[in-house]
Amino acid sequence: MAQNVGLQILEKRKGQVVQACGIGDEDTVAITCDKPSVAGSVSQRACTYCGSRVVLYPISDALHLVHGPVGCASYTWDIRGSLSSDRELHRMSFCTDLRENDIIYGGANKLRGALRELIAKYKPEAAFVYSTCVAGLIGDDIDAICREMQAETGISVMNVQSEGFKGTKKDGYLAACDTLSRLVGTAPGPNTASDRSINLLGEFNIAGETWLIQKHLKEMGVEVVAGITGDGRVADIRRAHHARLNVVQCSGSMTSLAKRMQKDYGIPFIRVSFFGLEDTAKAFYDIANHFKDPGMLEVTRTLVKREVNRVMDELRRIRARLEGKRAAIYVGGSFKAISLIRALRQIGVKTVLVGSQTGTAEDYAMLQSICDPGTVIVDDSNPRELSQLSLEKGAELFIGGVKERPMAYKMGMGFCDHNHERKIPLAGFEGTVHFAREVQSSLLSPVWKFARRPL
Repeated sequence: MAQNVGLQILEKRKGQVVQACGIGDEDTVAITCDKPSVAGSVSQRACTYCGSRVVLYPISDALHLVHGPVGCASYTWDIRGSLSSDRELHRMSFCTDLRENDIIYGGANKLRGALRELIAKYKPEAAFVYSTCVAGLIGDDIDAICREMQAETGISVMNVQSEGFKGTKKDGYLAACDTLSRLVGTAPGPNTASDRSINLLGEFNIAGETWLIQKHLKEMGVEVVAGITGDGRVADIRRAHHARLNVVQCSGSMTSLAKRMQKDYGIPFIRVSFFGLEDTAKAFYDIANHFKDPGMLEVTRTLVKREVNRVMDELRRIRARLEGKRAAIYVGGSFKAISLIRALRQIGVKTVLVGSQTGTAEDYAMLQSICDPGTVIVDDSNPRELSQLSLEKGAELFIGGVKERPMAYKMGMGFCDHNHERKIPLAGFEGTVHFAREVQSSLLSPVWKFARRPL
């Protein structure tokens, strides 16, 4: 049975740190998750506002206006790798810059003025107004202002109810999905989507990954109606209800929207991952099998065989150099962590620590079933736990995001960025090779012989 590890942790967090028994072992302990961060743990989680920005930000022809202090608007193009094939309005950061007087007298007039000016200048297809902690505390009626400006400008102006104090990044996902659901189904005209059409949900086109995936889908004969939200367009999202299937990549952020579209429009959905050879191949097979088209399935077999053969020689060479290395993983969603464990195993790297900020009980059960014996699994961890557990388990590489990078370097460990800040595509068959190369260069860099690891 999985047990708590020996590291001294906060009493209220003991149920959120367990140790896996082994691959396929059904005798697992349910890890505690879906709870607020424990006070004093210095959680790595982000706030509700941040979660909403993760989901909505890649919609590139919309106006993204932060109603709050200017510091909240820092979450923009420079720390996101979401690319666009057309307009790049999402790469501009707009904020009402609420200050002391606005907190006393209200920021409604500032918001009206900002929306008028920005919509007139940039002519977006829609406008998202992000409510922040300050806006929520002073009580601005943002919904009323959005309705007023929508009537005045003729475009959709929507309040994203993402006040940071409402909860965690996961609550921000829900706020974003609620906002998206108000756009879906508003396209005029008849259904023009084919019988082999899908929406890509939770694929954010980090470093162009959506384009790699869509290239193979086009070869299979699959039409992508809307990218929600990678390389996203407001018009495509409006007609997303025309698709025959929703393919959910980031399940933590987009499952709620998929379930709502299933209820409202009868569109089924499947969960997939395009990270790693094994999961990428399975994703394309799952899509082909859904449409029950023998011709599409045969094309998919040919595609997968060709792409796997194209990359396997290099992956074998990399594996020969990395066999036996140990890695720690801490990412936003645990479904991605599952794929990363498999991708690392493909190149001979063992996962000794794995965790996420927003994992579900179902995802953690899956993690326990695929992890090697002794792998530590954590939910909503903090820097002290992550650093001490990584050292205790002998990790030589840390895979995470921008917050974990300094911690890894301080411990004398290699680092691989697998978050939204990266500039290299790591999804699909081509991305699998990029990932393997990055792991290799990080682990085998000669710089580590000069680094002193903490005792």
